[in-house]
Amino acid sequence: MQKQLPPTPAKSNAFADMLFKNVARFFAFFVFMLLAAIMVSLLYGSQETLLKYGAAFLWTNDWDPVNDVYGAVVPIIGTLITAFVALIIAVPVSFGIAMFLTELAPTWLRRPLGTAVELLAAIPSIIYGMWGLFVFVPIFQQYVQPTLINVLGSVPFIGQFFQGAPFGIGLFTAGLVLSIMVIPYIASVMRDVFEVVPPMLKESAYGLGSTTWEVMWRVVLPYTKTGVIGGIMLGLGRALGETMAVTFVIGNSFRLPGGVFDPSNSIASAIANEFNEAGGLQKSSLIELGLILFLITTLVLMASRLMLARLSAAEGKKS
Repeated sequence: MQKQLPPTPAKSNAFADMLFKNVARFFAFFVFMLLAAIMVSLLYGSQETLLKYGAAFLWTNDWDPVNDVYGAVVPIIGTLITAFVALIIAVPVSFGIAMFLTELAPTWLRRPLGTAVELLAAIPSIIYGMWGLFVFVPIFQQYVQPTLINVLGSVPFIGQFFQGAPFGIGLFTAGLVLSIMVIPYIASVMRDVFEVVPPMLKESAYGLGSTTWEVMWRVVLPYTKTGVIGGIMLGLGRALGETMAVTFVIGNSFRLPGGVFDPSNSIASAIANEFNEAGGLQKSSLIELGLILFLITTLVLMASRLMLARLSAAEGKKS
């Protein structure tokens, strides 16, 4: 005769459920507490700059530690331009990588190539910065930038962004290094979402005579656009906050750039370069730059969430 186990007391189950629920609730609210603590610390550290400049700090382009005058325009513009350049380069390259891995690559090549792409994300950012400084900068200074200046410098409207001396370092070089850094994130997300497309949809399109490009553009991409946008926003967040790689190649100059080849600065690189020796108003200004970067990334995340919600709502109406 099989021995019956004694029933578990109801009070013990109730206590375990209550304990698990409270622990899970604590971990969930801990995220909000952490974000609030970061915001409070940034506000407290930047209060001197907030009281002196107010909102004018956002559109002041001076950064002069000698005269104790500071403004955030140059780092903000440098951060946005480098992130924009990175996305312009990284998004189509990532799409091509994901399309090749899911549709064109032979089976024996998909796993090692996918692993190689993911390994790019594991390389420390300082390695990218050193590689960009010692490899990219000389090549850009001698060959790439002079060619682009000669070819595009005289084109109406576009040419004004491709003028100036070929320093090698600058916004474009920083954006290119950033694009290489964010490609693994965007490509991995795109590959994963492309793989969840029902094979029946693609086979039906191929059966109607569609090419691989038409299947990807008209079937796969519309089906996975929510995940694709999420991957792009993930890469954008990575590009906005990158520090060491950008610091090596952006030029670290507090001057308004006249073109994409000019040396400039970003929020993260400005903080990395000056925070260790800063004090007083300069330190407060650097902390406010950190606050601005925090708000920019938060706004980007909110915008991506809103965009994804609207896309989901539009898909629901169509169905």
